[in-house]
Amino acid sequence: MEIINLAVKSDIEKGVPLNLNLGSGMTPKTGFYSLDHLPLEGIDILADLNKPLTLLPDNSVHKVFSYHVFEHVENFIPLMGELHRIVKNNGMIEVVVPHFSNVYSFSDPTHVRFFGLYTMYYFSLDKDQPTRKVPSFYADFKFRVELVKIEFYK
Repeated sequence: MEIINLAVKSDIEKGVPLNLNLGSGMTPKTGFYSLDHLPLEGIDILADLNKPLTLLPDNSVHKVFSYHVFEHVENFIPLMGELHRIVKNNGMIEVVVPHFSNVYSFSDPTHVRFFGLYTMYYFSLDKDQPTRKVPSFYADFKFRVELVKIEFYK
């Protein structure tokens, strides 16, 4: 892991909560620092999401955005643990992933995992889970899931 943009280091030192765009590639998000595993132009933080985010202190992140990235992460449960560690208690994580029913989900040879409507509930308290209860003993950390939705393309 390497922090490339000195503004990120400065914000961390000042205790300014960060907003991170995980796996941003060449698509920056306004108000967010870009994190990617490739040293592309405009990347603020170079990091492999399969490894600990060691340079990000506990509770240093306010918002995380991730668009079609988690399906490429082999060490998903440890990544969720790292996000739980770095995101503030009142923080937010917004994740967009392809549903397993999407034909393109299985077409991409770089996809190492698939997601269903209940995947994120494996990281929530039992009482917060909807109708179908799923095991929550895989992780010793918990998130509050605000919204899960599936959208179909026409």
